Amino acid sequence: MIRRIISAIVLLYLLGYAIFAVALPRPADESATDAIVVLTGGAKRIERGLDLMARNKAKRMLVSGVARTVRPEELAAQYRADDSLFACCVDLGRESVDTRSNAEEVARWMEKHKFKSMRLVTTDWHMPRARFELSRRLGGEIAVLGDAVESNPSFAQLFTEYNKYLLRRSAVLVGI
Repeated sequence: MIRRIISAIVLLYLLGYAIFAVALPRPADESATDAIVVLTGGAKRIERGLDLMARNKAKRMLVSGVARTVRPEELAAQYRADDSLFACCVDLGRESVDTRSNAEEVARWMEKHKFKSMRLVTTDWHMPRARFELSRRLGGEIAVLGDAVESNPSFAQLFTEYNKYLLRRSAVLVGI
């Protein structure tokens, strides 16, 4: 009996991982939103956000998780973006250090600007956990369009992220 229960749990875990790995989120359509939020930490995320801003897909963009020493001019130069775009419409969030604090920073920024819709830009493997954390902080009042930056994650990277996602959901379920 115990062996069957353990086998069922292991099977569910492995099936969950397979679904997680195969059904990675995709880039979003060309819909416009009030805001674009880019979570730092992965390749091509900031480029995607800047490209969308250049094409007027949002009024303003937050780059969450930027190091305190980084200046807007440096980012503009690094990504070959117009300085005026950073001056008018790109905010650098410097308070977050992980996905959970990203969600807190984003929620405060969204409330400050009174935005009702946002495009979340992060890597495909990171999107499920990022959306989970954001949904907890934002509630159901802000529409979130997930815009996944496609990547080629390794088995280990997917395995690690899947476990982080499960652990975070479990922690919330038990009230941690």
